[in-house]
Amino acid sequence: MSVLFDSDSEYKWLVMIQSLLSYKLNVITLGTFTRQSSIVAEVVGVTKRLRTVEKTGSLDDLLLSVVDETLREVFREAGTKVIYGFLENNSHLKLEEIAEKPEVFSAGLERLMVSAARVIENSILKNLYSKLGLKFEEKEGYEFSDYVKELRKWFNEG
Repeated sequence: MSVLFDSDSEYKWLVMIQSLLSYKLNVITLGTFTRQSSIVAEVVGVTKRLRTVEKTGSLDDLLLSVVDETLREVFREAGTKVIYGFLENNSHLKLEEIAEKPEVFSAGLERLMVSAARVIENSILKNLYSKLGLKFEEKEGYEFSDYVKELRKWFNEG
């Protein structure tokens, strides 16, 4: 679908509205409008995604699944078993307790991997946020457990 604009002002308004909306919302192209000087602008339909994830399971189950999945992607089966063994023997933390005690999980990873722990935690968080339909953004002064608490609050509100 194409339409010719009669004036520059109509075209400028459409471009400005499109730019503002596409910055914050999901954009779906509905058609294309062309100004007389052959400049093209898309007409968009927008939908705002607030809660795209059905919250049927528990956040704890999802977190455990994502931790396991992420560790296996990075360290494969053998390395993941070593990490779980270390956490259980040195931090007295079983796999199923990770969601309940994220600060213990974080401290145990840090003891085992030193500075690499933060990279692993961020990878887990990115995967978790993605599965919830959210975008992970690192925040100054936030620890792994702070993100889990924030997600728990978000998860329980909706």
